[in-house]
Amino acid sequence: MASSDNLLLAQIVTILGPDNTQFETLISHLMSAANEQRSQAETLFNLCKQHHPDTLVLKLSQLLHSSLHAEARAMSAVLLRRILTAGSGNDDSQSVTLYPSLSLQTKLTLKSSLLESVSRESVKSIAKKLCDTVSELAAVVLPDNEWPELLPFMFSCVTSGNPRLRESALLIFAQLAQYIGEMLVPHLDTLHSVFLGCLGTGMDADVRIAALNASINFIQCLEKASDRDKFHDLLPLMMQTLTEALNSGEESTAQDALELLIELAGTEPRFLRKQITEVVGAMLQIAEAETLEEGTKHLALEFVVTLAEARERAPGMIRKLPQFIKRLFEILMKMLLDVEDDPAWHSAEVEHEDAGETSNYSAGQEYLDRLSISLGGNTIVPVVSEVLPAYFAAPEWQKHHAALIALAQIAEGCSKVMTKNLEQVVTMVLNSFHDPHPRARWAAINAIGQLSTDLGPDLQNKYHHLVLPALASAMDDFNNPRVQAHAASAVLNFSENCTPELLKPYLDGIVGKLLVLLQNPKQMVQEGALTALASVADSSQEHFQKYYDAVMPYLKTILVNATDKTNRMLRAKSMECISLVGMAVGKDKFKDDAKQVMDVLMSLQGSQLETDDPTSSYMLQAWARLCKCLGQDFLPYMNVVMPPLLHSAQLKPDVTITSADSDADIDESDDESIETITLGDKRIGIKTSVLEEKATACNMLCCYADELKEGFFPWIDQVAPTLVPLLKFYFHEEVRKAAVSAMPELLRSAKLAVEKGQSQGRNESYVKQLSDYIIPALVDALHKEPETEICSNMLEAIKECVQICGSLLDESQVRSIVEELKQAMTASAARRNERAERVKAEDFDAEEGEMLKEENEQEEELFDQVGDCLGTLLKTFKAPFLPLFDELLPYLMPMWGKDRTDEEKRIAICIFDDVAEHCGDAAVKYYATFLPFVLEACNDTSTDVRQAAVYGVGMCAEYGGVAFRPYVGEALSRLDAVIRRPDALHPDNVMAYDNAVSALGKICQFHRDSINAAQIVPAWLNCLPIKGDLIEAKVVHDQLCSMVERSDGELLGLNHQYLPKIVGVFADVLSAGKDLASEETATRMINLLRQLQQTLPPSAMASTLSSLQPQQQLALQSVLSS
Repeated sequence: MASSDNLLLAQIVTILGPDNTQFETLISHLMSAANEQRSQAETLFNLCKQHHPDTLVLKLSQLLHSSLHAEARAMSAVLLRRILTAGSGNDDSQSVTLYPSLSLQTKLTLKSSLLESVSRESVKSIAKKLCDTVSELAAVVLPDNEWPELLPFMFSCVTSGNPRLRESALLIFAQLAQYIGEMLVPHLDTLHSVFLGCLGTGMDADVRIAALNASINFIQCLEKASDRDKFHDLLPLMMQTLTEALNSGEESTAQDALELLIELAGTEPRFLRKQITEVVGAMLQIAEAETLEEGTKHLALEFVVTLAEARERAPGMIRKLPQFIKRLFEILMKMLLDVEDDPAWHSAEVEHEDAGETSNYSAGQEYLDRLSISLGGNTIVPVVSEVLPAYFAAPEWQKHHAALIALAQIAEGCSKVMTKNLEQVVTMVLNSFHDPHPRARWAAINAIGQLSTDLGPDLQNKYHHLVLPALASAMDDFNNPRVQAHAASAVLNFSENCTPELLKPYLDGIVGKLLVLLQNPKQMVQEGALTALASVADSSQEHFQKYYDAVMPYLKTILVNATDKTNRMLRAKSMECISLVGMAVGKDKFKDDAKQVMDVLMSLQGSQLETDDPTSSYMLQAWARLCKCLGQDFLPYMNVVMPPLLHSAQLKPDVTITSADSDADIDESDDESIETITLGDKRIGIKTSVLEEKATACNMLCCYADELKEGFFPWIDQVAPTLVPLLKFYFHEEVRKAAVSAMPELLRSAKLAVEKGQSQGRNESYVKQLSDYIIPALVDALHKEPETEICSNMLEAIKECVQICGSLLDESQVRSIVEELKQAMTASAARRNERAERVKAEDFDAEEGEMLKEENEQEEELFDQVGDCLGTLLKTFKAPFLPLFDELLPYLMPMWGKDRTDEEKRIAICIFDDVAEHCGDAAVKYYATFLPFVLEACNDTSTDVRQAAVYGVGMCAEYGGVAFRPYVGEALSRLDAVIRRPDALHPDNVMAYDNAVSALGKICQFHRDSINAAQIVPAWLNCLPIKGDLIEAKVVHDQLCSMVERSDGELLGLNHQYLPKIVGVFADVLSAGKDLASEETATRMINLLRQLQQTLPPSAMASTLSSLQPQQQLALQSVLSS
């Protein structure tokens, strides 16, 4: 081994020797297509880097400067950039660079050689790579003032008469603005005049584009609006660069300019505000130009749509230009007309999914969707109402098709406004079900499907009697199988937002037609029918039992026979359908077929499926549904199911990284499922199919743990280490969500297994070990989570974990949770302030207000989880938790403010309620601060706030002892106001009413000496029974029972005058089954009634019974006679 090492080192000495040909050969081998030759060269190159960094750097800079071979110069520029500024292969590589370890002399030689090369290089593509190298090195050394020659050199290039040098200097300025923009700010005025000169008329086109790029990057790096304003006078020149390129037929230059302007629109839209009318007008003119390339027109539209989407920076700016919105909409409608009546469409073969659709048509769809989401219904719907009628009235089918596609595309963004005009929308679409052209009928069905998703469940509730029969008759269009298939798919969209009751009357007709379609020779039709049946079964639940015997044989036939490669999707969809039907009808109905189905799945699982076979992902989901249906009976199959599931959950994301401005775009042509994101100067391509399979698998793991509880125990040791790291899987939200949901399920499974003795000899220390692994990981992931919604999910998971194994947490873990709650509230307050700033923006309007409302609702959900989490900590650790609670108080106090929403007030009160309920005497110190708030909130306009407040009064009455006495008088009048409201028993208010009655009962029980009991106890009795809040009902009716048992004088009244009322309440409570009283309370009530029967004189008992309602008498007779 040593001798081969020595040999390599000797080789290196030769390579780095005075003869450059050896070195140049090494560099050319690094570019070799032959793997072995390339990997040998890489080994040698890395050894040079390790042992002779100075010589290597000087050799590369010499080659870059003087080699006659263009490829060698290009490769040297790239290699220098990599080794100087990127690290040596470990993950944090960006921070470890070769440059600092070089000798001072090497550094000086390198820097002057690079600048010399910039001056000399004549090949444009190499000059660009060279500029990248200079920029990245400058970003590292300029902050320490280690390259004083650079900026003077660049300024001299930019003012030279040489266009190529100008372009190079501008390219470097553009990148430096991205890396170290703040260092360029002192040169603001000089740069302004440089950019002004280079953007001017008569300049070389490449120089103007480079100047456009540099000025846009520079504007983006300026923090102060006043600094940005100094560059406003560049905007007309920027636009001129674009228009002059178009006028002289230089479309590729124009496209470069458009891409740069799109970036500006997305990041600094306010910069455009003063000239917005001119800029948007120019873009629409480009989009309308007949002679320009499609790509150019699409970029102009992309600019306008991006501007509309830049809401957080410039809310509502585009909505202020109504004259343009109609023009824009008309351009997009024209693009939708670009469909061809391709014969392949009519043949309805699965592989011709998009037959006749052009890139123009697809772009039009995408822009309509994005525009309606960013501008909202109030802006878009009036324009639609103005433009579409002419399209519907025109003779050409393409216009009907375009109008229907437009309605489907805008539905998501305009859902609120469209829901208000539902009748008009539905009529428009349903009329087109009778269009003479099948493609227009298809588009009408497509629109109904999309509207069912975006405008549901309103659409379903109001128009089921029109839509379902229309879809059913479309399924009879046997001359147009594609129309039939699409009608079946629309049934799926429609039924997803339906209640079983609503679907029930239509099931006979729909299921019958879907069975006919299942036997259609066209695979597209069969697939549509299968997914529709699955959805109908899922939505109709037990009502589907009636059809089970007719449907299941067909489904099993497809599952067993669709083995051909062309039928793979059909087989996959039959699995989905069978498993959903099984879940709908339940285990008893399904179990006879279940075994046969599972045997087929097991044999498929064992066979070698091709990587692109959809069967595997459908099978993952089918197994999980079968588990939900069969429960513990599924355990024997887990050994088959789990290995491939774990494999899918452990898939590594398929990521390709290229430089953002490299010419080698990630190759998307062979696989449209690649999503690209640009991060800084890197472009990252991720294969979405891998991510989706991973997300599905993680969801299924969560599902099994949830369903099988302790039965899942044997798998925890493999599943926990798979899912815990995925709490920080930032490539895909669904993966994170699934991992988060699984955490409490894994703990619950372990805890139950230990409790039930099914834990393979493990004891509670195993649960402790698991919670020590899971809880800190969750807390840490919450700390780094960028999405508000997932933060809420994480808080909920932490709360559940504390509920499951709170007693096992140590103090530092509890503290870390509290620290995270502080951070969540701080971050939330920062977002609130940022939104308040947006309200002040000059273009803020009602539409923007609607969008903010949605963001605020997400924020309230987060606060709700913070409150629940705190409540659980208080319930688990009680008074010892209060020192930590005190640290949180400064964060909670703002929630009591007058400016806060009802939901925030409710959450704040609930937190106080938990303190009062769970911390006993230790909670008394908070009364003076919080009880006045809570008492005032008892009469709040929000029923949820009232409910939380009156519940808190009850808790203080029960646990506050003498500390509550001063508040009794006010509490009584506040509770009385809630109970006496004329609409107190309205469904919206009944929870507040029931809790007020319960609180009044607690005052009667614990503070009798502070009240006029002879008046108040009968008033309380008069409110019984309570029937809305079933938890409080059980508490209150138990209290009543105890008071009767101890013959409470004020309750029974003089001469037992209230006895009939008490007996009536007992009758109501007992006739409600288990809802209003626990079993134990019910038994005690029956015993009390029997005692009364025996002890009261028969006449007194008879008169008591005669004062009851007939149904109360019947209830008593049946209870007493049983």
